[in-house]
Amino acid sequence: MASSTQHPETHYSAQPSYTALITGATAGLGAEFARQLAAQGYSLVLVARDQARLDATAETLRARYAVQVQTISADLVNESGVQVVANRLADSNQPVTMLVNNAGYGLAGNFADNDLADELTHLGIHIRTPLILSHAALRTMAGIGGGRIINVASVAAFTPRGTYSAAKAFLVNFSRWANVFYRDRGISVTAVCPGFTHTEFHDRMKIDKKSIPSWSWLEAEEVVRSGLTDAMAGRSVSIPSTKYKVISFLARIAPDAIVARVAQRGR
Repeated sequence: MASSTQHPETHYSAQPSYTALITGATAGLGAEFARQLAAQGYSLVLVARDQARLDATAETLRARYAVQVQTISADLVNESGVQVVANRLADSNQPVTMLVNNAGYGLAGNFADNDLADELTHLGIHIRTPLILSHAALRTMAGIGGGRIINVASVAAFTPRGTYSAAKAFLVNFSRWANVFYRDRGISVTAVCPGFTHTEFHDRMKIDKKSIPSWSWLEAEEVVRSGLTDAMAGRSVSIPSTKYKVISFLARIAPDAIVARVAQRGR
């Protein structure tokens, strides 16, 4: 059954006990979150810009896992698009029990070389949008006795690497605080911090992936599986794989100049 933002009330799950809303849900980590949660029996609300791609993803998930799927076509760099999704999260009659803030992208240039408007839009998708959606989700989840929020961050959060790194550091710290503050309301908040992962992320930035050592790459399936495990355990930060746990630890104790050089092209 197709769904859209025009008449969302006719396409919500009839069994809302386990419903996950995922932003950036048609590619990369977002699509993998959708697959793994569908396999667990979650009803899904998929958010992305491309309606045709949303419809194709939804049909595949319905056919394979026999779950309810709603789609919301929304551009999350625009206030109107964010509000549509926030309104869905605020609907306590059909509550979302898991929010996955995954939508985002990177900028290839350095801060002062980039257009300021591009930098501010980039900041919005990584900080403002997750905050707005988390605010709506937290209120609903508190009212129904609990829920989970997953914020897709990055190991770049632990390195000095421009505004992408700074935005992800904000998201990690917000998640750490919120996970403690809302725990007594049955809500967990987890920042998932992958390293280099085989998705469309670096392709869209036009980065030569051959310049990145082969040992450093992770698979999306591994990242999501680890992230969901840590989220279900109520952990505030999830760093997939032992190698990136070690790397993130070293990044926090090594001199900034060294870490910045190593992380220059990292996610």
